[in-house]
Parts: sequence; C-alpha cells; structure tokens
Amino acid sequence: MWDRFSADQFEAVQEAARSLNIPLDGIECTDPPYDYERAFAGIEGGHRDALLQMTSPVFFVDRQRLAALAINHRLPSMFAFRQWADAGGLMSYGASLTDMGRLAADYVDRIAKGAKPADLPVQQPTKFELVINLKTAKALGLTIPPSILARADEVIE
Repeated sequence: MWDRFSADQFEAVQEAARSLNIPLDGIECTDPPYDYERAFAGIEGGHRDALLQMTSPVFFVDRQRLAALAINHRLPSMFAFRQWADAGGLMSYGASLTDMGRLAADYVDRIAKGAKPADLPVQQPTKFELVINLKTAKALGLTIPPSILARADEVIE
C-alpha cells in the first residue's frame, strides 16, 4: 500500500521484487482521508498474501487502524518503524526514530553553538530495529521461527 508521499519507496520495492521474481501488487491510496476499507476490499479480490506498508505521514497517523485492518483481513503485515508493531502490526524493520531524534538533537545543539548547517555532515541512521509482535502472530495463526525471534531487537508478547 502506498501514496504520493511514499511513491519513491514503492518504486524501489517494485524493483527489488522484480529482481527476486516475487509478484507484487500495489494499492495506491489517493485523496486523504484515505478509504482504507475499500483498499483492503481490493486486496481480497487479488492473490495477496501479505501487506508491506510504505511509510508516509498519513499512514503513520493511521497506523493503529491499518494494523487492525491487516489483522481483520488475515494479512501478515510488515512496516518500517517499531511504532507500527507497537500498534498491532506483525513486524517492523527500520531505522530507530528515537535514535534519529537524538541525531537531530545533536545537530540542533551544534547549530545553537554556532556551527553552520552547511558545514555539518550528512548522517545516515545508525540504529535499525527488528520488532515482532507475537500477539498479532497468534491472532493470525502464525508461528515465527526461533531463528527470527532470536534476531529481533524486541518481541512483543
């Protein structure tokens, strides 16, 4: 599922899916507020086995609703930020928003002390988190392999 804010992410996912010969259907959401019920009804019409939710400010605000709809439609769901798994999504893997906030605070501190923004280096996220929600896995009748659970930064039980 993607929208105009996440179109570049969806293009990258399409490219990766093509290179791996994984079939991928996209459902574009347009004109907020999005009609998620209609979007999920479209998912049921196809041969879709999971939901890979792109990241956008609109989706982020609606994360609890989207996670609940994925469970109601019996779709394992994957998201970019831990806040989605906290909201009921099956799993998330991505940069830690908390860590990125710390990096931003460091930049603010440097600028407040006189550093020129143009002189500060561009930084990439350094901490990534895998979070698995076992409550959601149970609700979907899924068993997460122990090897995946062992790699998780957090398991929600």
